[in-house]
Amino acid sequence: MKRTKIEFSEGFADLCKALPQPGAFLLVADQKGKHNVMTIGWACLGIVWGEPVLEVLVRPSRHTFGLMEAAKHFSLNVPIGKLQKKLAFCGSKSGRDTDKLEACGLHLLPGLTKDVSVIDGCDLYFECRIVHKTLVVKENLDPAIVRQYYPGDDFHTVYTGKVLETYRG
Repeated sequence: MKRTKIEFSEGFADLCKALPQPGAFLLVADQKGKHNVMTIGWACLGIVWGEPVLEVLVRPSRHTFGLMEAAKHFSLNVPIGKLQKKLAFCGSKSGRDTDKLEACGLHLLPGLTKDVSVIDGCDLYFECRIVHKTLVVKENLDPAIVRQYYPGDDFHTVYTGKVLETYRG
């Protein structure tokens, strides 16, 4: 895969187009190096602590949550106008029961950052090191958002990743 490095902010418009539908692939590995992919529809890209960051949200009920809790890195892989069926599949199945990468025929490539992998065939990549995590707190959230997105009280954890590499594939 040919990679063209870009400033992280150059990916903003394409990321916003992909989210919330059809989404993007969040890729994380467990302590043994086995990868899991999850489709996400929410993310935030910006500057915090003077650094480029990408924030992703994962519910504790998701298989990916335990992996993110133990991980140091993750990648966000953004296909633009393609791979919709694979995004839908990875958003509807759990990594507890299914190797979604294998089931979808998705192939991993080494990222530019040590210990980070990416999904071949996407158009935009963010490689991140987790620098912070915080819980979404019901009491601090607009009640309308709680009603719409958290009827089962399954509140996300927000993972803030320092963007180490951004590129187009």
